[in-house]
Amino acid sequence: MAGSRMLLDELETTDTKMVQVVAAVIERSDRRLLIGQRRVHDTSPLKWEFPGGKVELAESAEQALARELREELGATLRRAVWIGSSEFRYPQRGVVAVNFFAATLEPGDLQPKAFQQIAWVLPRELANYDFLPANAPLVAELATGRIRPGELLAASLDSASAD
Repeated sequence: MAGSRMLLDELETTDTKMVQVVAAVIERSDRRLLIGQRRVHDTSPLKWEFPGGKVELAESAEQALARELREELGATLRRAVWIGSSEFRYPQRGVVAVNFFAATLEPGDLQPKAFQQIAWVLPRELANYDFLPANAPLVAELATGRIRPGELLAASLDSASAD
């Protein structure tokens, strides 16, 4: 019976585990957004997502974002402004909490190191891609124009210069 209780405790712990993730919403001057397709052997194979990944222990969200963009795209983060967050419970993996950031990168070529492919798409085209469920609320906001990453970044610059 004690062994059964231990197994139940492990299952409860696994089921309630929350993974912290960051993701960058990168918008070009032509309003196209950068998205990446997971590789065929990744979890959630061939699903689309915004570049990013897990926040490591003792790492801030911004530090994780900068590290993930280097690792996934060979890119250097210039600026990031928090957009919002989303949570989704994945079967057998627990809850994923994603913090989304409008982001700009230093100039340079992107190298899709962690993706099957990357694409620059207009917000209204996002519905044509099979996104990870945790991305769905943000995808809807971007597709309808309720969230505009470039405007959020510009507004943050304006408020910073007013201080």
